[in-house]
Amino acid sequence: MKALDPTETDKPWDVIVIGAGPAGATTAALLAEKGRRVLVLEKEKFPRYHIGESMMPYCWHVLDRLGLAEKMDEIGFTQKHSVQFVSTNGKVSRPFYFFQHYEHPSSTTWQVERSVFDQMLVDKAREKGAIILEETKVLDVVRDEQSGAVKGVKSQIKEGRVDTWYAPMTVDASGRDTLMISKNKWRNRDPMLKKVAIWTYYEDAVRDPGLDAGSTTVAYLPNKGWFWYIPMRDNRVSVGVVAEREYLYRDGLRDPAEIMAREIPENKWIAEHLAPAKQVGEYWVTGEYSYRSKFCADDGVVLVGDAFGFLDPVFSSGLFLALKSGEFAADTIDEALAAGDVRAERFEEYGKKVCWGMEMMRKVVYAFYDEEFNFSKLIKRHPELRPKLTDLLIGNVFENDFDDLMAACEEICEIPGDLDYGMKIPSGDCGDCGDQKKAAAVA
Repeated sequence: MKALDPTETDKPWDVIVIGAGPAGATTAALLAEKGRRVLVLEKEKFPRYHIGESMMPYCWHVLDRLGLAEKMDEIGFTQKHSVQFVSTNGKVSRPFYFFQHYEHPSSTTWQVERSVFDQMLVDKAREKGAIILEETKVLDVVRDEQSGAVKGVKSQIKEGRVDTWYAPMTVDASGRDTLMISKNKWRNRDPMLKKVAIWTYYEDAVRDPGLDAGSTTVAYLPNKGWFWYIPMRDNRVSVGVVAEREYLYRDGLRDPAEIMAREIPENKWIAEHLAPAKQVGEYWVTGEYSYRSKFCADDGVVLVGDAFGFLDPVFSSGLFLALKSGEFAADTIDEALAAGDVRAERFEEYGKKVCWGMEMMRKVVYAFYDEEFNFSKLIKRHPELRPKLTDLLIGNVFENDFDDLMAACEEICEIPGDLDYGMKIPSGDCGDCGDQKKAAAVA
């Protein structure tokens, strides 16, 4: 693709998207499909490595809308038919087979290499007409001097040149960089989900037979830590350990390889499955990663994917929420542009919808980490709720009522109330938000 002439940066873009990850690429593809002129600015060069490889079944619906569902099997990603849970002594739960819950193409999902999957989404956005500039880092948004509304962004290419781009709508899909959250101090960390994850990859690890060969396994550790075990293509398995910082870094250990080696024997199933395996590549670490933005949008800008919030990965919700928030945002942006109204108020329902799904998952994540709770206990008490729990695990959360499931969980452990942020927009009750926006515009 021919590079854009920097002298043409004042062209009338309809939408600028910050970041070409799954949330940004989905938003861009769907808006370009609607005929909108979309510019995507991505700081990295694709393909690039990223964690978050296990998909929830309801990702299928967004992929189908993008015309990519069939391509997933053509690529040959490992098929995922279920999720299973394993106690520290190696006892495996009855798997949650998605096809037993409902018969639909989406009842089979995938374990993906994100470098390949994300590139597929970027290619689709380009195919639909979005312009994507890689190795272009967004420095900040540009605000109108009078209203304080976002009207564009400033970006810098790797050679150092700074450009300014204008559009009535900007989408913050900056991922863990959380541009709007960081610039405006909108980050709210989850008070109880302050975990650390350490992960790496193995070859020649044991795979369960038959349909379980591609299952995501959650294997428990003492003190409610856990392993993920994600079988992937090319004889590779992604394995990570998640727990409180104090647990992982006890005994004075700091090296992630040493910590992983210490924890593997703590779960019999994990130890047996990794016994013949060889660790490959590097070890990765991230910490205290559950957070949500105070606001979902501001005038002229909306937050999607990890730039809006991130939930503990125990149920593999990251990719799902990225794709769905991108889809929801694209539809809302198209309506806002058609109405000539890009005020934050247009995105209140978008924020409420995304937060509803996050809240339902968050409540069960809290239950998962409670010492008194396990899914076997829940289903033994309420076998009639197994379908409802499976709905949550597959991502059927936006059109469902989970009051009965939450009430059953509360019989065993304490379930948190809804967070009062994320679905909000800056308004009269926001204190000095207006002054902050005008100050940013002047700066």
